[in-house]
Amino acid sequence: MVQVARKSRITFALFFWGAFAVSALAGTPQTQELKGEVLDEAGKPLVGAVCTLTGGPLPDTGLSVATREKGEFNFTGLLPSTYRLTCAAADYEPVMKQDLQIGETAPPFVQMVLPAEIVVRQKVEVREKAPVLSPENVSAPAKVTSTQLMTLPLTEQRFKAALPLVPGVVRTPDGKINIKGVAESQGMMLVDGAETVDPVTGAFAIEVPIDAVGSVDVFKTAYQAEYGRFAGGLTSVQTKAPADQFHFELNDLTPNMRGKSGHLVGISEESPRIDVTGPLLPGKLDIFESFNYDLHKQPVRGLAWPKNEIKKEGIDSFTSLQYIISTQHLLTGNLKIFPERREFADINSLVPQSASSNYGQRGFSAGVKDRYLFPAGGILNSFLQFTYFSSYAHGQGPLDMLVTPNGWGGNFFNTWARDGSQQEASQTFQSPRKEWRGQHEFTVGGDLVHRSFSGTNVSRPVQVLRQDGTLAEKIDFQGKSLLSAKDTEVAAFVQDHWVIQGRLALDLGLRYSGQTTGDSKAFAPRLGAVYSPGEGGKTILRGGLGVFYDRLPLLASDFTNNPTRVLTQYSALGNPLGPPLVFQNVYARTAEGVTQIIPAGHDLDSTPYNLTWNVEADREIHPHFTLRLSYLSSRTFKVFITNPLIDQNGVPLLELSNTGATRYHEFESTLRIRARANTDVNISYVHSLSRGDLNSLADVYVPFEEPVIRPNFFASLPSNIPDRFVTWGRFNLPWKIVASPVLDIHTGFPYSALDERQNYVGPPASLRFPVFASLDLEMYKEFRIRFIPWVRNHTLRGILRVYNVTNHQNPRDVYNNVTSPYLGHFAGFQHRFYDTALSFLY
Repeated sequence: MVQVARKSRITFALFFWGAFAVSALAGTPQTQELKGEVLDEAGKPLVGAVCTLTGGPLPDTGLSVATREKGEFNFTGLLPSTYRLTCAAADYEPVMKQDLQIGETAPPFVQMVLPAEIVVRQKVEVREKAPVLSPENVSAPAKVTSTQLMTLPLTEQRFKAALPLVPGVVRTPDGKINIKGVAESQGMMLVDGAETVDPVTGAFAIEVPIDAVGSVDVFKTAYQAEYGRFAGGLTSVQTKAPADQFHFELNDLTPNMRGKSGHLVGISEESPRIDVTGPLLPGKLDIFESFNYDLHKQPVRGLAWPKNEIKKEGIDSFTSLQYIISTQHLLTGNLKIFPERREFADINSLVPQSASSNYGQRGFSAGVKDRYLFPAGGILNSFLQFTYFSSYAHGQGPLDMLVTPNGWGGNFFNTWARDGSQQEASQTFQSPRKEWRGQHEFTVGGDLVHRSFSGTNVSRPVQVLRQDGTLAEKIDFQGKSLLSAKDTEVAAFVQDHWVIQGRLALDLGLRYSGQTTGDSKAFAPRLGAVYSPGEGGKTILRGGLGVFYDRLPLLASDFTNNPTRVLTQYSALGNPLGPPLVFQNVYARTAEGVTQIIPAGHDLDSTPYNLTWNVEADREIHPHFTLRLSYLSSRTFKVFITNPLIDQNGVPLLELSNTGATRYHEFESTLRIRARANTDVNISYVHSLSRGDLNSLADVYVPFEEPVIRPNFFASLPSNIPDRFVTWGRFNLPWKIVASPVLDIHTGFPYSALDERQNYVGPPASLRFPVFASLDLEMYKEFRIRFIPWVRNHTLRGILRVYNVTNHQNPRDVYNNVTSPYLGHFAGFQHRFYDTALSFLY
C-alpha cells in the first residue's frame, strides 16, 4: 500500500508540473485589471464604499473590495467576458453598471458616482423589472471579507478564528469549530473549490495564510447539488488572485514580549507575515506568494508559571500561479505547505504539562485548475488536487497515566502516527442561460476522491484513582496496532437554477455518490427557493430542503485493529473485584431495529447523512438597517459511535455502530447597520438546541483519544449553548483611528458530573458553566514616516488589540467529580491581555 501511495504521489506530481509546463508554452494573452473610483455628487472620494464584481468566470459569490483613501478600487486577474459592477456606501444610493465588457485590451477607468440617498432610486438605475436573481441568493452564505479578517480582534491571525463570529458557528473549549451543532470533522472546508481537510479525521487542520484569503463563505444550507461529502456546515475560502503588477506587504513585524513581575522574560508571540504578488513573465505568468511564520506561547490560567504554556510553532505557505492559455482559457496552480508542532497541546487547569500530549503535522497540497469559457457562454471547470498529510501525537514520558477526581497526572497514555493522502479530480460544466418559461442555468458535473492512510496506535496503562489515592480501576491495552484504510468515492450531480419572472428563483438538484467503504448508492435531492415580493426588492424570502451525505471516517474503517482495552476494577482495599474485562473491538450494524455484529475484515456499508431545511426573511427596514430572521432544522443519522457494553452472553465489547444521531434547531435574528461610510455593525441573537450521541468518533478519538470511554448517551452536545448574543463592527474615531470591537455573550457550555470511576452521575451534560461574556477590541491607525527615505512613500499600520476588555472572569475548567473536595469550583479564568503589531502595507 505504501508503494502504491508513493507511485500515486509521483504520478500526480509529474502530471501537475507537466501540465503546467505545457500550458506555459501555449500562448501569451494576459488577464486584465479593472480600475476605478467611487465619488459622491460633489466629486469627493468615498472611502470604504463596497464594490462587488459578478459574472463571467468569477465564483458565484463574486469578488468584493472596499475603496481606499482616495476612493479608488481595482480587480485583478480578469478574463475577457461580461461582468456586472455594483458599488454601495452608507448614506448613498447604490449604483450598478451592467454589461461591463472586459476584452483583450486594458478596460477603461471606471468612475462610479453615488447620489445621496434622497435621490429617487429609479433615477440612478432604470429597471423595467427586478434584477435577475443569482445562485448565491438561494443559499445566502454568511460572508467574512478580507477587510474584516484584517481589522477584527482575532485571538489568532488565522481565518478560522473569525468563523465563530458567524451566527450559528461555535468554537467549543477544546478548540473545535461546530457548525449546525456538529464538529468540523462532519463538515467540509473548500479552498478555491478543492477539499482542504485532514484526509483521515476531516478536521480543519490545513491552514491558509490569512493574507491570502479574499473571502470566506459559511454555508449552513448549501443547497447546490455540486456540494457534497459533509453532514455539517460548508466553509468555502476564495483566495486572492495573482496580480500583473508588483505589490508586497509585511504584517505583524514586531514580536510581543512576555512580562513577569515587571521584567521581560522572553517572547510570547511572533507571527511575521509577508505577501508578494506580481508578474514572473510579464504579460504571461503571474504569481502570488503568502508566507506566515507563527510562534505562539499561550498561557493557561490555573497552572504555575513557567509550566503553564501551550507552545506552538509552525509555517503556513500559499503559492498561486496563474497563466492565460487564450482569451477564454485560464490555468491556475497552487501549492500549500503547513508544518506545525504543538507542545503540551491539551493542558488546562486540571491537566499539567506532564500529563498532556504533544501534536505535530507536516505535509503539502498541490493542485491545478483549468477554466474554459465557450463562445456561447458556457463555462467548463476542471481541477486536480493532491494532499499529503502526516501527523503524530505522543505524551511526555513512559509513566502510567493517572486519572484522579482533581485532574490528570503521570504521562499521557496514547501515542499515534498517521500518514494520509487524498487525490481529488472534478469537472463541472455550467451552461449558458436558456429561455423556457423563465431563465434556466444548468450545471452538471462529477468528482472522484480517493483517500488512504497507514499508521500506528500504541497505548500504555491508565490508572483511575480515588480521592484518597487508592486504585479504583486500571485500564491496560493489548497489542501494538498497525492501522490502514482506504476509500474511493465517485459522485455525479445535475443542477438547474431557474429564474421565473425575475422575482422567483429555484435551485433544483440531485447528487448521486457511491463509496467503496460506506454506502455504495446514495441519492441526495436538493431544493432551494428565493422570492422577492414587491417592486423595490426590499424583502427577500428564502427556504429550502436538502439531503447531504457525509464521507465515511477512515478511523472507522480500521477500528477493530485498535489496541484492546482490558479493564480491572479494585476495591478500596486494593483487591480486584473480579477477573479483567477484555473489551474486544467489534463492528455492529443496525438495520430495521436489529443489531448485528460484522466480522472483522468486512467493509462498512453505511454513510452518515443529514436532512436540513430552513426558512428565512431579509428585510430592509431603513436604508441603514437590514434585518434577517431565519429558522433552521438539521438532523444527522447513521453517525458512527463507540460504546463499551456487556452483551447478552456476558461478553465485553467496545462496539462501533452506525446508530448515532444529532438534532439541531436554530432561530437567528441579525441586524446589520451601516450608519455611514466605513461604519458597519452586525448584531445577532441565536437561540439553538444541539443534542446527539456523546460518543461519536470525533469526540472520543479526535484530536486525542479519551483515556476513559464511558457508556454512550444521547444528551446535550458540547456545542449546545441555547442563547448567544454576538455583535461586531467597525467605527471611525478622531485622528483617523479605526476601532473594531467584538462583544460575545452566551450561555455557558455544558458539562457532566462524574464519580470516582469517571462514570456519569445523573444525566450527562446537565450542568453548565457560568454565562460567558467577553469584549475584544482592535484599534489601528495608518501613517507614514516622511523622514526615513526608504519608507516615506509607503504606509505603515500600527495595531493595538485588547482581549476581554472588561476583565470578565470566564472560567475554562471545572472540578466536576462528586468525590472531589473542590466539586463545583471553576478554574482557568481568562483575564484581560494585550497584543500589538506593526504592518508595512505597500
